[in-house]
Amino acid sequence: MIYELCKIHTYLSDRDIEKLEKIAQNLQLIADLLEADIFIDCMTKDPNAAIVVAEAKPFDYPSMYQHSVVGEFAFRKNEPAALRTLEIGMPTRDLRAITQENKSVKQSVVPIKNDFGDVIGVLIAEIDITKSIKEKKNMELLTETTEQLTKALLTFIDNQNPIHYHITDGIIIFNSNGLSTYANPVAQSLYKKLGYIDNLIGIRFNNLVLDGKTFEEIKSKRFISSSEVTIGELTLQVKYSIMKQRNIDIVGIIVVIRDISEVKAKEKELILKSVAIREIHHRVKNNLQTIASLLRLQSRRIDNETVKIAFGESISRILSIAVTHEILAQKGLDDVDIKTILSRIKNSVIDYSLLKSKNIKIEISGDKLKIDSDRATSIALVVNELLQNSLKYAFVGKEEGLIEIKIQRGSMYSNIAIIDNGVGFDMKTARPGSLGFNIVKSIVKDKLQGQINIDSSYNGTKIIFDFKNKM
Repeated sequence: MIYELCKIHTYLSDRDIEKLEKIAQNLQLIADLLEADIFIDCMTKDPNAAIVVAEAKPFDYPSMYQHSVVGEFAFRKNEPAALRTLEIGMPTRDLRAITQENKSVKQSVVPIKNDFGDVIGVLIAEIDITKSIKEKKNMELLTETTEQLTKALLTFIDNQNPIHYHITDGIIIFNSNGLSTYANPVAQSLYKKLGYIDNLIGIRFNNLVLDGKTFEEIKSKRFISSSEVTIGELTLQVKYSIMKQRNIDIVGIIVVIRDISEVKAKEKELILKSVAIREIHHRVKNNLQTIASLLRLQSRRIDNETVKIAFGESISRILSIAVTHEILAQKGLDDVDIKTILSRIKNSVIDYSLLKSKNIKIEISGDKLKIDSDRATSIALVVNELLQNSLKYAFVGKEEGLIEIKIQRGSMYSNIAIIDNGVGFDMKTARPGSLGFNIVKSIVKDKLQGQINIDSSYNGTKIIFDFKNKM
């Protein structure tokens, strides 16, 4: 069947077709191993279509196909992964496709090359994406190793296939008696780093196992299991998969070993940096609070009410910056939710407000928005100034009122609105900018790269400022 289909629809030579036929003899083994529908597709004379020349359905796992699709076409619009790998010769992993029976699947595709390195076909493993959540998690684990396992089997079938030299994971295949029958160059290199002198072929499983598992223990598991082990300076991720034939007899075990030492080293480095950043934010917060305390002590010695108010405003600004560093010290990250910052500022403003005798409520609503520490500090200062200004001027002659803080996230710019239901003011006759408002305008323009707009009437005042999102 493969020969006839290839002669009619492809430009493959007899030698290329013979290689495909040889690989097709082992499709059932691969299907049972991966518990997935397996196909060999070849590029046709139409550049936008491939043809299915061989297939295998898993013996002890439900297939997604009711009928054979050998001889049917795979079109680019439905199966981009297959066509991509056929054209560029690179593996494709976990890409969505539509089958000939109009079902949604995820495909992992590996190229099949001839002795000259030309792509003559692809090996496709298909996974149903409509399964239950539990099965999906298992499929994610399967998909992660599909590419490596399939390449190993291709190499195992044909020792002259150069594919195994491009695999980044170590792969060892053991027969049913626990003797290693294949080890790729990466595995040989890893074990040399661990002190092994001899070639790995012919060594028993129990002499090569790295995480203490026994051969019988691995055989008793249904499919893929994995573990992580640290040996010397190496941290390795080890995965096991059993090889089964159609009669459900276990014919061997495949071990995939990945060196994750560099990844783990970077994780440790990030943890150390995170601890250092938290400590820096903690110290900055403490220093700012110390400065605020000193200013507060100094203000108590002053009898001039105007000067005392100026001290209070300065203390409030310092504490608004300290709030940002306090939250960053707790999180250990450079990004923080703006709602958390604004909630702390709201509480601080209420605690140190001169209008405690009035019933003024401050409410925060809107979108969740994470921002970096630099912009968080700037936004904290702006909101603090606007809240202080609103409490100071908006409710003259009123015993109660409401200030709303609304956060709106946008694609390029986000904005924050400060809205009060106070007495408002005439924007034409208003005094042109106090120190606080000049600070606000400067921060919004220079630090946040945004604009500020004010709208006021006898019903209250609405101030909106926007800021550029982090790209």
